[in-house]
Amino acid sequence: MKLAHLADLHLGFRQFDRQTPRGTNQREADIAEAFRRVVDDLLEQKPELIVIAGDIFHSVRPTNAAILFFFRELHRLRSGLPASPIVAIAGEHDTPRSTETGTILRLYEALGAEIATAEARRIVLPKLDCAVLAVPQQALAQAERPALRPEPGGPTINVLLTHGVYGGLGEERGTMEYGGTQLSRELLAPEKWDYIALGHYHSAQSVATNAWYSGSLEYLPPNPWGQLQDEGAQKKSKRSGKGYLLVELPGARVVFRPIAPVRRHIDLPPIRGAGLNAKELDAQIAERVAGAKIDDQIVRLLVWDVDRAVARDLDHAAIRGYKARALNFQLDLRRPEAQRNITSVGPGGGTKRQTLTETVRDFLGRRPLDAELNRETFVTLGVEYLESAGRVEGEP
Repeated sequence: MKLAHLADLHLGFRQFDRQTPRGTNQREADIAEAFRRVVDDLLEQKPELIVIAGDIFHSVRPTNAAILFFFRELHRLRSGLPASPIVAIAGEHDTPRSTETGTILRLYEALGAEIATAEARRIVLPKLDCAVLAVPQQALAQAERPALRPEPGGPTINVLLTHGVYGGLGEERGTMEYGGTQLSRELLAPEKWDYIALGHYHSAQSVATNAWYSGSLEYLPPNPWGQLQDEGAQKKSKRSGKGYLLVELPGARVVFRPIAPVRRHIDLPPIRGAGLNAKELDAQIAERVAGAKIDDQIVRLLVWDVDRAVARDLDHAAIRGYKARALNFQLDLRRPEAQRNITSVGPGGGTKRQTLTETVRDFLGRRPLDAELNRETFVTLGVEYLESAGRVEGEP
């Protein structure tokens, strides 16, 4: 049996200010196009079972356009592959915080899709001699978790479909910022299953030979640049780029199916700014930009050890020109380590710990930001919110 495993579609996600000619956010259109290309490929590959491991939408209240788009694409799959069941679960982004809110995912049951939104569901597919235990994020977050084990005496092939955080993945590149429900090898018990289809991490990677994250279909927060680094570390595995997984069962032979990106994320070679004046740094920035095709792409240039005075004197007109050419150009200026130290020298040569306000100002001053955000305004607002909260609680 050939199973298709995809996850983390995040339909409806919006980013940056660029609009399409039809007035749609450009990144929202990019993400929709990536899923459309996956549907095209699925219709060619003809899997006998399709599983979607959560975060179909980026919000529990997606736009009408996102709802309708997914309905149309799912209808294409049901029409083109009428004998192939589709099983989907709700992920963290699909799950309402209040039980009164409800979820739009139940709508797609009208197309014949099997959907698990709150409770775990065991779905038996007799024609495939297969059973899928579909465990949405909300079921894992409950105090009493469902037992993630196949039922004895059931079908020959058993698949677990769930969404959560497997400890130890991606922590060096900031992907611990994902949050979510914790998973472990003991909880999943890969030896009990023919295949485990996971969602939540945005990079395709395995936690066991038969347990995989398929990754997202586009480069999305919290750390798209870390995802590029993950791919660079996995070049030998032939899993570069975004896509989905095709799995032959039994045996769990996994093949990564790359999908052509709508546009590229370009991480330009970083610059060491120590000792450079503003004109010298301007020249190096221009050299990096000239060496890449940034037009209509998403671009980051990381510059280390830039003093505030140098940052103020940069050629901001040229930087605005780079931003106008790219879909997004993020010039990420990092202050020197000495300016980022959490302690300072006090009277008598001793060290004095920073106040909470100083620590927050320092953290916000070096946190990576989208290029359209003004860092000084960002830092000022953060400090104002902190001090306002302190006043509310009666602190000086």
